[in-house]
Amino acid sequence: MNPIVGSAHARGITTLTLDSPANRNALSEALVGELRAALAAAGADPAVRALVLTHAGSTFCAGADLKSPCAPADFLALLHEIAELPKPVVARVTGHVRAGGLGLLGVCDIAAAGPASTYAFTETHLGLAPAVISAPLLPRLDPRAAARYFLTAEAFGAAEAARIGLLTLHAEDVDQALDGVLDGLRRAAPQALAATKRLVTAPVREALGRDGAELTELSARLFASEEAREGITARFERRDPSWAR
Repeated sequence: MNPIVGSAHARGITTLTLDSPANRNALSEALVGELRAALAAAGADPAVRALVLTHAGSTFCAGADLKSPCAPADFLALLHEIAELPKPVVARVTGHVRAGGLGLLGVCDIAAAGPASTYAFTETHLGLAPAVISAPLLPRLDPRAAARYFLTAEAFGAAEAARIGLLTLHAEDVDQALDGVLDGLRRAAPQALAATKRLVTAPVREALGRDGAELTELSARLFASEEAREGITARFERRDPSWAR
């Protein structure tokens, strides 16, 4: 079975690539498991100064795999592990990000995207809520924008994502824009990077630790609800759910 998280290393940077385009890099049990293992290996490697998390295909991550979702507790563990990793994680996005994928993007220390990228918290249209992902995202996002996009599921582009705090930067050429970022990380001392990351991730780590169990329970409860069954079925059948007006 081919891996669905690729790994490559060059000049102190390990690049992890979500490579399951058939399901738009959705958060399946397999993808989350492979990503956790790859993060742990890179975190333990003294040759790695920082990580880049990117994607194959036109979607960075579509959120939960609705056919074979990972357990909410496993997704929470993944977010914890990225936040606690003693090395910076940089997201590189050139495509679409939806639902739980936004939590994955939001827990990264630096996030950069190209002009074709789009974003949407689609949960309310499926009978769900952006529960677990709210822990890493609410400390980073503009509160008014978070309320709007969490509630309405509207799609928005890279410029708006940067304005509200979801992205660090966006550019026509995302790789060129990241050159300076990655060069700065390569020049930083490993102990200093680890200590500084703990400083800047303190609100995210606190939210994950304080609220994670409650949010995981909420996510599991909503996924098992009648509304979610209707919303997910409607999505597969390409129709409006029964409550749409």
